[in-house]
Amino acid sequence: MRSLNFESKKPLLYLVATPIGNLDEMTPRAIEVLSNADLIACEDTRNTGKLLSFFDISKPLISLREHNEMEASDKVVKALLEGKSVAYVSDAGYPCISDPGARLAKVCLENNINISAISGPNAALNALVASGLASDHFYFHGFLNAKESVRLEELRELFKRKETLIFYESPHRIQKTLIDMFTILGDRKACIARELTKKHEEYIRAGLKELSEIDPETLKGEMVIVVEGSLGELKPNVNNDEIISMVENLVESGLSTKDAIKQVSEITRINKNYIYKIFHVN
Repeated sequence: MRSLNFESKKPLLYLVATPIGNLDEMTPRAIEVLSNADLIACEDTRNTGKLLSFFDISKPLISLREHNEMEASDKVVKALLEGKSVAYVSDAGYPCISDPGARLAKVCLENNINISAISGPNAALNALVASGLASDHFYFHGFLNAKESVRLEELRELFKRKETLIFYESPHRIQKTLIDMFTILGDRKACIARELTKKHEEYIRAGLKELSEIDPETLKGEMVIVVEGSLGELKPNVNNDEIISMVENLVESGLSTKDAIKQVSEITRINKNYIYKIFHVN
């Protein structure tokens, strides 16, 4: 189906990207769209209310978040079909990118409503381009699962990807995630980007081992982790003690000894029989 957004009589939903920290990054077009909207749907009415107040915009707000997205989407669709101009914003960055909005977009399209995205800041891209890692090909994963066993399985599935990997993470889980990344992915080059566009913006560039040893109390705010893709090379300077430790960590995470040895073999490119021998001798 082809549809011209601005040369059509169809209703049009605007998905508006908002600042991830520095309010000066709010674009003139985003301000114009929100100023002209009859209704603004948003992830959190309190956060959006503060944003709109800063730009002297006063509009009716409707809450559309993860737990009420389907119900609220029906209200938005009804407003659009009645001829109202509606915009949707999440708390920061782009709607739909590790934020609500995807279900709303789907329901709108099912009701013959067009969608237009209003450009703006994005934490993943900011972190990637300033990380110093390859940016020609990348894979955005977003948040890993909070449950450790599921998180480890996600990382195992990502192990062979050659693209630079991009993750989001919160302060209360950052250390566990970094330890799991080092255990599964090996000591790859990586970068933590935090407090992006804010006064205390910080980039920490190091190997995953060194990053996993940082005092988590010094890592505040929402973070982006950018990790080097698979190079298909032998893990450098790996010794028997490290191999045994890697197997033990994987077994503790829920893998069988056989599967743990197989995983370590893939990470280090060391023969499975050799790993089996040193692990059981130990």
